[in-house]
Amino acid sequence: MASILEDDLSCPVCHDVYKDPVVLSCSHSFCKDCLQSWWRGKQAKQCPVCKARSQTSDPPRNLALKNLCESFVLKKEDRPSTGSEALCSLHGEKLKLFCLDHQQPVCVVCRDSKKHNNHRFRPIDEAAQDLKEELQKSLKPLQDKLKVFKLVKGNCDQTAEHIKSQAQHTEKQIKEQFKKLRQFLQEEEEVRISALREEEKQKTQMMKKKTAALSKDIAALSDTIRTTEEELRAEDVSFLQNYKAAVKRVQQRRLLEDPQLVSGALIDEAKHLGNLSYNVWNKMMEKVSHTPVILDPNSAHPELLLSDDLTSVRRAEGQIIPQNPERFVYHPSVIGYKGFKAGTHSWHVEVGDSTDWSVGVAAESVKRKGNVKAKLWRIKFSDGKYKACSPAKTPVLLSGKKKLNEPKYQLIRVNLDWDKHKLSFTDPDTDILIHTFTCTFSEKLFPYICNKDKNPIKVLPQEDDDDNNDDDDSDHFSTDDDDLFS
Repeated sequence: MASILEDDLSCPVCHDVYKDPVVLSCSHSFCKDCLQSWWRGKQAKQCPVCKARSQTSDPPRNLALKNLCESFVLKKEDRPSTGSEALCSLHGEKLKLFCLDHQQPVCVVCRDSKKHNNHRFRPIDEAAQDLKEELQKSLKPLQDKLKVFKLVKGNCDQTAEHIKSQAQHTEKQIKEQFKKLRQFLQEEEEVRISALREEEKQKTQMMKKKTAALSKDIAALSDTIRTTEEELRAEDVSFLQNYKAAVKRVQQRRLLEDPQLVSGALIDEAKHLGNLSYNVWNKMMEKVSHTPVILDPNSAHPELLLSDDLTSVRRAEGQIIPQNPERFVYHPSVIGYKGFKAGTHSWHVEVGDSTDWSVGVAAESVKRKGNVKAKLWRIKFSDGKYKACSPAKTPVLLSGKKKLNEPKYQLIRVNLDWDKHKLSFTDPDTDILIHTFTCTFSEKLFPYICNKDKNPIKVLPQEDDDDNNDDDDSDHFSTDDDDLFS
């Protein structure tokens, strides 16, 4: 209310409370000195507001307005002071106007000076409101960026905790396997645990550095936002005096690049646990099973649970794990730890009683996020039907030797001949070739499993009499040719 009343009691020329007001015949009032200063040097005595010609060069005083202004000034002086008003450094007058051309607060004397000739002016409150809104808009992207930084930092914190959990779990599995090998294996156990702890130390330090960097950026962003918000709450003149610096500070912070998740940050469990017994067997020359495909837990969908030896996978909800870049997040899928870019390779997958699964290979560049099926070659079982799926063609319904009343496949043998560009699937129980893809591969291929069932799917150990011969002469369901990645 006080500011509204003060506007009504302000002279249109000096924008200050009337001093010795006079009234013209057009009913507009002005400070006597302001009106005389306005008329000085002008032939026509016109109203500064409506340009109406005045009939006298000495207009009568407006006593009622004078008394009201004096009363208002006395009450204003009695009110507690909110801080000293800013004055013009050149003329000692109150800063009532804002020069749009110079982007700075000025007084009424500055307005009439040569320095501001033909410049545009706004009342200080209007200019402050417009520029506050402009700065508020500039602040919004910075606030959004801060949310992104905090989100990534939260994921990094979760990753750091998961690294510890992985390290503890991996160490437990290593110890359990080494217990079976007795005293002779003690040295090997210590070597591997030492390697694990070194990796944990390195990757934990890496995450600490990442977290520290994010914390530093967050602190800088928070400080900029807090400082800017304080300036937005400041008095208009103070705000406008610091406006340029505030805009520059906000624009500099907006140049910060969005943070990225750290790829390869998790403990490499497959390196420590994959084929562990077989590697030790090479040193001890004792019989041990060897699994040709080890699943990579860092790629497993959050709803997939891998066995301790990383050879079996089943659907299991409720796990809290980091959303690292290597992880599948749409289909419940996992890939093998090692890929192939040459030679022949074969592995057996026990699908068992799973009612919804896919088995095959995935290209190294397969996308892990979203509903992406490109760069996958696989056979799948769903809704009681077998299909062959590839990137180049629509799914092929498989039918033939397996009748509807016969049991489902329990075991699938995958044969990959990278050099001959052939991928085939066989039923080891009957030696029937289920399907063959003929492709021109150009990148590394990884074993791929998708399991939407709580029943496990397992990669079996390699048998001594297992061979990698192509089953071209065997009974089969269908064969197609896909010219891919040529």
